Amino acid sequence: MEEKRLLFIFNPKAGKGQIRNHLLDIIDIFVKAGYEVTARPTQYAGEAAEIAAEAAKKYDLVVCSGGDGTLDEVVTGIMKTAPQVPVGYIPAGSTNDFANSLRIPKSMKRAAEAAVSGELYACDVGAFNDSTFVYIAAFGLFTDVSYETRQEMKNVLGHMAYILEGMKKLAAVKSYHMKITTQDTVIEDDFLYGMVTNSTSVGGFRGITGKFVNLSDGVFEVTLVKRPKNLEDLNQILGALTMRDIDAAQMYCFKTSRIKFETDEELAWTLDGEFGGKHTEVVIENRKQALKIMTPATAEDR
Repeated sequence: MEEKRLLFIFNPKAGKGQIRNHLLDIIDIFVKAGYEVTARPTQYAGEAAEIAAEAAKKYDLVVCSGGDGTLDEVVTGIMKTAPQVPVGYIPAGSTNDFANSLRIPKSMKRAAEAAVSGELYACDVGAFNDSTFVYIAAFGLFTDVSYETRQEMKNVLGHMAYILEGMKKLAAVKSYHMKITTQDTVIEDDFLYGMVTNSTSVGGFRGITGKFVNLSDGVFEVTLVKRPKNLEDLNQILGALTMRDIDAAQMYCFKTSRIKFETDEELAWTLDGEFGGKHTEVVIENRKQALKIMTPATAEDR
């Protein structure tokens, strides 16, 4: 019987470099599952996408390890050239929102076992203009925190790194005038923050995207926060986001499969916690069940 081929792409620096302590065990798990393994540690930002796009079609399974940004890169590469190839994920970042949504274990060895012996799950993925994102596209307040926070600080402080960096920016809160179009409506307003998500948590906060999130239903959850008129409004907004207590006067929350954002000035976006470029027009579409990802066999009702 021909041996199956597995490509293992990992970020050696993610999450305090913890992959180093588990690498031999992980590869051993892959080999015992019947795979011939090729391991590729990434050398620079963006390389995981290049490796996946170039090589994925030659393999039966691509497993990646790192933070959500590494997963984003691998999925971006695979979607370009080999969308039929399944993906396994061993989380090693500081928040791992998407892994939590799929109930992928925090233990690297257990996640490795799920990657080769779990169940295949068809998950939605996002098209963002010509790019791909796995679980969140966002703009505005706090969105630049993730990619402006140094890796060393992320490793040491985890969630607190995001919060501390965000607090520094409250004094310079900026809003953006936008025209937003979906299949059902057109909204024009000034916004402080916006996120288009397919996840049960963002930044480690569970429930912030809504109560009934299905990762394979073909729609995204959209949260748009209007510009606050004063500091009291801003505090109310932050409290409402954290508690997922929808404040109709301050925010829009809805589901959609396609959404278009138009702004007069270039606006910076983040895709899965990494810089997604500056744009005046963005079209986001849900590619229903386009990503085939391995999940633990016991993961129910995602």
